[in-house]
Amino acid sequence: MNLLEELKNINPKNPGGWPWPVKLLGVSVIFVAVVAGGAIFDWQGQWDALSAIKQEEETLKDTFLAKKKQAINLDIIKKQLTETQQSFGALLKQLPNKSEMDALLTDINQAGLGRGLQFELFRPGGERVTGVFAEQPITLKVTGNYDDLGKFASDISQLPRIVTLNDIGINPAGAQLSMDATAKTYRYLDEEELSAQRKAAKPAAAPTAAPKGGH
Repeated sequence: MNLLEELKNINPKNPGGWPWPVKLLGVSVIFVAVVAGGAIFDWQGQWDALSAIKQEEETLKDTFLAKKKQAINLDIIKKQLTETQQSFGALLKQLPNKSEMDALLTDINQAGLGRGLQFELFRPGGERVTGVFAEQPITLKVTGNYDDLGKFASDISQLPRIVTLNDIGINPAGAQLSMDATAKTYRYLDEEELSAQRKAAKPAAAPTAAPKGGH
């Protein structure tokens, strides 16, 4: 008789009379059921804790990688900031301060005279303050030949200070040419001017109401 037939013929109410193979199978089933029940009811909390720890580990890894990426980018940003500050410092040195403006105007005038140009008009305009800089326009009208006018424009661009030529117009003037232009140069504001600018930007304090007199 095989095991399947023995299982069909067993009496559930008399386990003592079961054949040994059936008894061993029953014990195995009970053991597996106990282990499974223990896993479900006793180990479930530990499994949940283990899953939470694994999830936290993944979160920490993601956070670490994000912070590492930020740290790498921070080094790049710091390097770019240093380079920008150096470039800005170099450009700032090309801007005259208030005391150097007269010398710069003289340099522009000498650039034209050095090329044999005749100044018909050389009129500095009022400064226009924008942020920490002041723009100084100069209305120019010079006459000369084509080559000298071109060389004058080149000389202006090569001055140690920043000067630009704008609104250029060239017209015949007899045997020569007449050039109208607006030269613009810039200077940075000194500390006294910046301080005055900051004070002017602050809203005026509201007047304090005078106390009412008693009767």
